[in-house]
Amino acid sequence: MLTVSMTVNGTEVTKSVDPRTLLVTFLREHLNLTGTHVGCDTSQCGACVVHVNGQSAKSCTMLAAQAEGADVTTIEGLAEDGNLHPMQAAFKEHHGLQCGYCTPGMVMSALDLLKHNPEPSDEEVRHWLEGNICRCTGYQNIVKAIQSAAQEMRS
Repeated sequence: MLTVSMTVNGTEVTKSVDPRTLLVTFLREHLNLTGTHVGCDTSQCGACVVHVNGQSAKSCTMLAAQAEGADVTTIEGLAEDGNLHPMQAAFKEHHGLQCGYCTPGMVMSALDLLKHNPEPSDEEVRHWLEGNICRCTGYQNIVKAIQSAAQEMRS
């Protein structure tokens, strides 16, 4: 067993885990933060995207031990005081989801995009989301949601 410590959604956590434990497994099974999903287990679908030290990371291909001492944010860490983050609210408002399985990863990736480019074009949004796969909506409403959130977050 290996002891790992990190800050997750603003709370310091320390757990003993098998050294082979993936970060997504650590979040879901050790911390009960089930908003981060496992889609493909091969880092292709992006359902597992979280932020590690402020940057998006696919938690299905990262060991929990690699996040030792890191600041990790999951989809559960975005809402404040019961209010959805503007990106979450925009996905809801613009129907940027259907089954919702990919949505947490999409939201986390979209926030990383806006950190790097607060005014992306539709094409830039689509390019950024190449590592995230939605199997049921198509991307038009997802792009609308991200553009709407970008506008709100700039104002």
